Amino acid sequence: MDTTTTRDPEQVAANDEADLAAPASPQSAEEKFREFLEIRGEKLTTPRRVLVRHVFSSHKHFDADELVADLRLTESNVSRSTVYRTLRLLVDSGLLREFRLANRTVYEHDFGYPSHDHMHCTQCDAIVEFRNEEIRRIRDQVAAEHGFRAESHRFVVEGVCSECSRKSSRQRRRLDLV
Repeated sequence: MDTTTTRDPEQVAANDEADLAAPASPQSAEEKFREFLEIRGEKLTTPRRVLVRHVFSSHKHFDADELVADLRLTESNVSRSTVYRTLRLLVDSGLLREFRLANRTVYEHDFGYPSHDHMHCTQCDAIVEFRNEEIRRIRDQVAAEHGFRAESHRFVVEGVCSECSRKSSRQRRRLDLV
């Protein structure tokens, strides 16, 4: 079950900055992936096509096991090994980005979705996307001070979300009454 949450692109905009664009359509991601595979002398097989369409039909963070479970619910005939191999190809092609959260590898759209950062709740595993130009400005300033040209960055704030904080607070109050 997917325990991550992703805010709608309009909710992600911080301080009236530019909204995050809508994710790439499954068709455009599929075409880019087909081109990538052709360059490598490989084909876009039916299981790979099903997987790409599924992944790009919505914008959410997922791990390989969640994807396998989701694909089984749709009764598609995509094997676990095909999922793992295709995820690696999607990352290599630049369509997906992977990052580590706690003890798992999480994937998200990289193609057709602007740069953004994350907050990760260490209690419920929720992921919230946000965009902040001040972070990018500081990144570029620090890079320039070191003679470095930044191409991207990864910033994940680990902590406890407001919902988990409220639950924890309610539980403490109940214990105080005992």
